[in-house]
Amino acid sequence: MATLNDIAVAAAINILSAFAFFVAFAILRIQPVNDRVYFPKWYLKGLRCSPLRTGALSKFVNLDFRSYLKFLNWMHAALQMPEPELIDHAGLDSVVYLRIYLTGLKIFVPITFLAFAITVPVNWTNHMLKHSNLTYSNIDKLSISNIPLGSRRFWTHLVMAYVFTFWTCYVLKREYEIIASMRLHFLASEQRRPDQFTVLVRNVPPDPDESVGQLVEHFFMVNHPDHYLTYQVVFNANTLSKLMDEKKKLQNWLDYYQLKYSRNKSTRPLKKKGTFGLWGKKVDAIELYTLKIEEISRQILLEREKIMSSNNYIMPAAFVSFKMRWGAAVCAQTQQTRNPTVWLTEWAPEPRDIYWTNLAIPYVSLSIRRLIIAVAFFFLTFFFMIPIALVQSLANIEGIEKALPFLKPIIEMKGIKSLIQGFLPGIALKIFLVFLPSILMLMSKFEGFISTSALERRSATRYYFFQFINVFLGSIITGTAFQQLDNFIHQSANEIPKTIGVSIPMKATFFITYIMVDGWAGVAAEILRLKPLIMYHLKNFFLVKTQKDREEAMDPGTLGFNTGEPQIQLYFLLGLVYALVSPILLPFILVFFALAYVVYRHQIINVYNQEYESAAAFWPDVHARIVTALIVSQLLLMGLLSTKEAAQSTPLLITLPVLTIWFHLFCKGRYEPAFRRYPLQEAMMKDTLERAREPNLNLKGFLQSAYIHPVFKAEDESVSDSPLEESERTPDLVPTKRSKRSDSFSSSAHLISHGE
Repeated sequence: MATLNDIAVAAAINILSAFAFFVAFAILRIQPVNDRVYFPKWYLKGLRCSPLRTGALSKFVNLDFRSYLKFLNWMHAALQMPEPELIDHAGLDSVVYLRIYLTGLKIFVPITFLAFAITVPVNWTNHMLKHSNLTYSNIDKLSISNIPLGSRRFWTHLVMAYVFTFWTCYVLKREYEIIASMRLHFLASEQRRPDQFTVLVRNVPPDPDESVGQLVEHFFMVNHPDHYLTYQVVFNANTLSKLMDEKKKLQNWLDYYQLKYSRNKSTRPLKKKGTFGLWGKKVDAIELYTLKIEEISRQILLEREKIMSSNNYIMPAAFVSFKMRWGAAVCAQTQQTRNPTVWLTEWAPEPRDIYWTNLAIPYVSLSIRRLIIAVAFFFLTFFFMIPIALVQSLANIEGIEKALPFLKPIIEMKGIKSLIQGFLPGIALKIFLVFLPSILMLMSKFEGFISTSALERRSATRYYFFQFINVFLGSIITGTAFQQLDNFIHQSANEIPKTIGVSIPMKATFFITYIMVDGWAGVAAEILRLKPLIMYHLKNFFLVKTQKDREEAMDPGTLGFNTGEPQIQLYFLLGLVYALVSPILLPFILVFFALAYVVYRHQIINVYNQEYESAAAFWPDVHARIVTALIVSQLLLMGLLSTKEAAQSTPLLITLPVLTIWFHLFCKGRYEPAFRRYPLQEAMMKDTLERAREPNLNLKGFLQSAYIHPVFKAEDESVSDSPLEESERTPDLVPTKRSKRSDSFSSSAHLISHGE
């Protein structure tokens, strides 16, 4: 069991680590040579240029020693930009992401004050643990485990459970209301975007007489005659995209060797022909990559010709655009035919949000893919319990010493025990979780989601569920088994639930170390951007020869919603669960929320360049997960009190989950439609204003190429050769090739084909 000394060691290590990261960042950020690493967003916006310095040394090093004295002024600067200006600067997604941290502070600051003012004294002034045979530390005396069985003091925890629940629900309702209003205002004031006028139609039924493009044209001219504008069919261009990416990599190597040769004309650069250039005959590197580029260019040309000449590359899907936002809103939010499995429409993602690779996946295979991933995720979650158990074995050394006494001399060596229990469990768990986000993102991609935002939200959901099962429940269950190993072996089966009930609050010490490693030092390391710093300077030294190359060498990164949001939700879960059973955890969580808010606000202002804008579409998921954490905390408290023989107070807790679920359903019905639907009134209002302001707007020209696959927009390819010519045409009358019609719109299409 970790003691106060172990926690102090962990706190000292992590505070020093965080401070070192902040000092290093404060020094590195003011060096001219690092300006593009720590302020890339301003460069991408064209609002910042490289610092002008005179002298060879001053171009790389800041010689103004007064600036080093203000090494924490970035915190004040990060908090200065007001929220409306921040929305214009970084988008609504970024601002609402920051509000998650603010929500944490709003919830836990009053809860922490009340917990330490009321529940901690109630817990501390008992002697349950002192007279038991359980393994415990002084920290555990602050927890609910220190209250005797059947004590009337449990009424304090019951009352505080209601207070904490009502306060959390109040904050969540207020935030939901504010963010829903922010979203509607953002959508109403936002500039014109292609996705406002466009829907994605999928599962277009096959027809032997007409192409997908002709089918789409006929269907929407018949069923949306007043608002339909144009369409863009979806191509399977995945192979072509891979070839283009490979050509880009080869071109980068060719540029590198040409630059190397230009610096030293006396020697032609050489390269081995073998794999990765590790073996084989040495040849002229420039000639080698020139030949490779010529070869892959021929492959690209052949692949483009295949796409142009074969209907097999056209998917039964299309982006359909309308003359008005109102028409797009009606189409996206209604069923198109009697058969609900064909002509499926949904809002098109904005062009930069589309994950083009998954558009080539047949719609009928999506259900099978998601079933496969569900099974794979179950086994991934289950088998990850093994490393969790190993981590918990480090966190509960006393339990191991009782079962394996021969290890005691090593473990009890001066300094080793404090280091192992105070720091190693948190860092070990963090290491085990390093590759998990990448695995979950691959799973989401396999499932077939068509937008980056949907991929990240799906990965975030799985990451949160994984952390709930493994990091939270897994740590409690396996940790309790290790911690009270002797009791489990020697007591009767009827006593085991009581032992678990007493031991769960004692896991607070492990989670404290995890919060300090992941939440304190981890957040501080985020602002240092060590990996982007190293990669930028390597690229700048070896590859950069033009201004465009330098901009491409910058790696601003994004918020990383798929990893950041589940991390925040774990802290909500820990805070709400342990607020009553072991409040000592709360100050550590408050430090995390405050520190992370400042750090990520700085990163959003100066660094991150968000790839897409969903107008805070993720907030309902955030709200639902916080409510879930609240319900889990209530159920856990009921379980604990049932093991404490507090029969009088336990039944009164049953109403709390019921009220919380009712609250969630209320918010879902009241506010969630603003995140799932687009009001027709808003759409019509925006259309009317736009027509009044821009009566001669060429909307078709604006939308014509918005949803063309990026590989067809290559500068070195001529427009006339593009396989998109058919899909770009939108004639007023489209003659049908069918001799007879068997579907519901045959007569209408016949009228159109005759111009009636």
